[in-house]
Amino acid sequence: MAIRGIGRWTAEMFLIFHLMRPNVLPLDDVGLINGISQNYFSGDPVSRSDAREVAEAWKPWCSVATWYIWRSLDPLPVTY
Repeated sequence: MAIRGIGRWTAEMFLIFHLMRPNVLPLDDVGLINGISQNYFSGDPVSRSDAREVAEAWKPWCSVATWYIWRSLDPLPVTY
């Protein structure tokens, strides 16, 4: 079912944050791609297929690994 204004990225964020699905890999997320670039490729550009290959090792916890990749980009520790 297509809903206008709701795309793949929005659906993946809903799965991760609201349905708490542990194995979602949001390859359209710029933060994830940048984080993989910084943490695995010394800042070199990363393709979706490169990111998918790196994330293969994260299964079945891709959502959790994605969260850690996002946090790795924060300049200061986040206080919750």
